[in-house]
Amino acid sequence: MTVRRGSLLLFAAVGVLCEPLQQIHAQRQTAPTKTILAIGAHAGDMELTAGAVLIKQHKLGDRIVILQMTLGEGGNPRLSPGVYGAQKRREALAADSVIGAEAIFAPYRDGEIPNDEAVRRYVADVIRAVRPAYIITHWSHSIHKDHANTSLIVQDAVLLASLEGVVTQHPPHLGVRGIYYADNWEDADSFSPYIYVGISDELAQWREAVTRYEFVRGRISSFRYLDYYDALSTVRGAISGKGRAVAFDIDSFGKRKVLDFLP
Repeated sequence: MTVRRGSLLLFAAVGVLCEPLQQIHAQRQTAPTKTILAIGAHAGDMELTAGAVLIKQHKLGDRIVILQMTLGEGGNPRLSPGVYGAQKRREALAADSVIGAEAIFAPYRDGEIPNDEAVRRYVADVIRAVRPAYIITHWSHSIHKDHANTSLIVQDAVLLASLEGVVTQHPPHLGVRGIYYADNWEDADSFSPYIYVGISDELAQWREAVTRYEFVRGRISSFRYLDYYDALSTVRGAISGKGRAVAFDIDSFGKRKVLDFLP
């Protein structure tokens, strides 16, 4: 059974991410911690979109891992990809340290992430090595090819990671209970916020993390990344009644509830 095409386990995560902190803390006294793997096309993507939630989950005791598929080294018109890539790597390590996340850097180049068998097996092996309960990544309908490819790769890699017949360096992992798609301005086509997570208490730490990136501080791109995602947390918070919030979408097949009667 694949997470993308039929798992009913996806909704297990809704309660974990959205319950009051007091209730979660009580549960954590008896429940083991879990691992959350965030997979971004470029260094900074997951920190901006989901970093506040990752901070929250880390504070609750979860292990957080961020896989950077590329450094986003082509994004500085004043620096060569080699020089800017080295800078982005340093910035990613600094930002992820603030979040409390482990960083993994994939061997792919900005703008050139291939959606092929080799990259799917690479991500599958990372999933097997990290053994996450939940994965956060891009929504597949994106204006950026790297984002769209990363989303599709992750969906396929979850299946490959679970199959005993697929041989990689690490043993199979069947424990991915859900994939969450991050709220990214470049991935807005048909994105429909479904899960809202309050992050008011994590906002300051999130700002500290993401501003380790020069492009977030406004010195490279004219797009106001910090202002956009800060304002977006206000919008999502207003809708959810959570003060400040981050939203995620899930696959359409997971948007169902089975009830014995109307509550």
